[in-house]
Amino acid sequence: MTKKTKNILELSVIYVIIAAMFVVIFYPLLWAFGLSLNPGTSLYGAKMIPENWSFVHYKWLFTDPRSNYLIWYKNTLIVAFATSLASTFFVSLVAYAFSRYRFVGRKNGLYAFLLLQMFPGLMAMVALYIILSIVGLLDNLLGLILIYVGGSIPMNAFLVKGYFDTIPRELDESAKIDGAGHFRIFFQIMLPLAKPILAVVALFNFMAPFMDFILPRIILRSPEKFTLALGLFNFVNDRFDNNFTRFAAGAMLVAIPIALIFLMLQRYLISGLTSGATKG
Repeated sequence: MTKKTKNILELSVIYVIIAAMFVVIFYPLLWAFGLSLNPGTSLYGAKMIPENWSFVHYKWLFTDPRSNYLIWYKNTLIVAFATSLASTFFVSLVAYAFSRYRFVGRKNGLYAFLLLQMFPGLMAMVALYIILSIVGLLDNLLGLILIYVGGSIPMNAFLVKGYFDTIPRELDESAKIDGAGHFRIFFQIMLPLAKPILAVVALFNFMAPFMDFILPRIILRSPEKFTLALGLFNFVNDRFDNNFTRFAAGAMLVAIPIALIFLMLQRYLISGLTSGATKG
């Protein structure tokens, strides 16, 4: 077998794998979009490419008084933006401390972060419920935000620390010689250089409230406090109101803010993921 033939075979295999993955990803999305255009509300008789397609379900989500979709969307955006900003800030502070300073308990603290990742989040649900009940934050978006922010610190701190470790310490030392303090070094030198990895952390934490269902299900009780995942679940969970087509329409709209944030941060994402994951 010649080298040219071998290269052609390798490229063919790669393209076949890419095509297969594209089908696996795109097919469910096409079904969901097609389902949202079906005029009925049931899965029975629904088609991926409906003959009499309509945007009636999208209109219902935004105009019908019985729909709380806009309220759920607003709640989710509040939680997502607050979680993303707060998590990125606190994660960067923790990662900077572990990367640049040497203090008592530093090594054990890193081991503790690793240990926390070994246990699934479901194990803490009962404890979180009790804590929020004690402090009066059950059925409150603030309680949900605090849990998301606290839970994001261990893993993301490792990621950002690995990136901070790649930034030369000479920059810190030069700034100190010029009279810069710790906070000035952090905000004016480290954070601008760490934009790629911070963009990764911000995106991941922004996506979490849109995707999570279990935690809001445990904490939130009032329909006007629901997030999108919890609210849309009720479209197909009610015994007498199985609105699968409306569920599909609402699910398709969930992708819009995530896609916009991704497009805004895309120039940072690749370098942030590779540097933070492989160095440090």
